Amino acid sequence: MSDVEKISRTGFRRALPVAPPPHLWFMISAVFHYLGPSFAVLLFPHVGVLGVAWFRIGSAALIFAPMTRPWRVFARADRRMRLILLAMGLCLAVMNTSFYLALDRLPMSLVAAMEFVATIAIALAGTRSLRNLAALMLTVLGVLLLIDVRWQSDPVGLFWSALNAALFGLYVILGHRLASEGAGNGVERLGAAMAVAFIFLLPVGLSEAWAVLTVPELVLAGIGVGLCSSVIPYICDQFAMARLPRASFALLLALLPATATVIAALVLAQFPSSLDLAGLALVMTGIVIHRQSDAA
Repeated sequence: MSDVEKISRTGFRRALPVAPPPHLWFMISAVFHYLGPSFAVLLFPHVGVLGVAWFRIGSAALIFAPMTRPWRVFARADRRMRLILLAMGLCLAVMNTSFYLALDRLPMSLVAAMEFVATIAIALAGTRSLRNLAALMLTVLGVLLLIDVRWQSDPVGLFWSALNAALFGLYVILGHRLASEGAGNGVERLGAAMAVAFIFLLPVGLSEAWAVLTVPELVLAGIGVGLCSSVIPYICDQFAMARLPRASFALLLALLPATATVIAALVLAQFPSSLDLAGLALVMTGIVIHRQSDAA
């Protein structure tokens, strides 16, 4: 029986493993992590930033519900897991909203670079070697190049981007707990957390979303954003997190700024400058050095 058949028959009730390597799941997630937001940016003029966030979370919660049955997940969860689910739901709601508010003001490659700061901190936590210290210095320098001269350009956008980055780090930490703790599996718990996120976000952006509910094209586009941004990548993240240590997963997240830059160029015509490319090269070099150090 294939892995897909196992998942469909159990309704995500069985723990993984899945046959494909975790790095493959991560690469699928990386592509959709910024492909969905690229489409979201194109919807901003028609639906509004908060309206797009509402459609993203709402459609994802609706898609997850029949597969994961969040009410049953909550019923059988212990007190600690329920607190984790509530924390994850709040994190998803605020993180996704602040992400879109940042994208409305800043290039996607910059927002991705700031997200990376939180993940590299997770990846390098507890390291003591000189090689890893050098890796950290390279990655920090690369990020500084990516955000150079923009600190004063839009402080509001940078605030939302910094908040999103901090919450993205929290998402990684909580996501690993969903993938490894409690009964059932991470995808089920992710669906429950997404339902919580929609409850938190329900009053936010409702008026903007309500105004376009009679336009089928925009509604379908909003659902597409939810599918590409919150369903496919988050499920793939859970598959990868179930088989990778948290630090290893965080290291792989260093690929996100590069992915964001490529997708932003292809979809949004936001082409990187030579300084951006130099920054990305330093970031990637730092990650390669750190991974080689871990493997040694």
